[in-house]
Amino acid sequence: MRRILYAFLVYTILGLLSGFYYRELTLAYDFTGETQLVVVHTHTLILGMFMHLIMLPLNKVFKLSSYYLFNWFFIIYNLGVLSTVGMMFTKGTFQVIGKNVPESFAGFAGIGHTTLTAGFILLFFLLRNAIVKAPHNE
Repeated sequence: MRRILYAFLVYTILGLLSGFYYRELTLAYDFTGETQLVVVHTHTLILGMFMHLIMLPLNKVFKLSSYYLFNWFFIIYNLGVLSTVGMMFTKGTFQVIGKNVPESFAGFAGIGHTTLTAGFILLFFLLRNAIVKAPHNE
């Protein structure tokens, strides 16, 4: 439970800092075009902060962290979020400062999205196991 709470805190801080970074970097470079940095703030808050906020009551009710599958979900999901958001952050920074964005960034972002998908699949099976084993299962 503590791990989920700290992940919630970390993603909250990262989400707020990413919004601040976007605003300050675009002001510093007088940038007005399209950039990937626009969505880093929202992705970090939704996939990171809100997902862990939702996991807190789910864990309390279903004791998700007591299942072996929870550790796999937690690690894989967070790796997916961090790699996806990290690539968005890197690509957006390159766009704002005027550097050429390498084509390999798309591949790394795809790996992040695939890892996220694996995390969601693990979450589905974790919730399924917890609901099936719940005392008042309907």
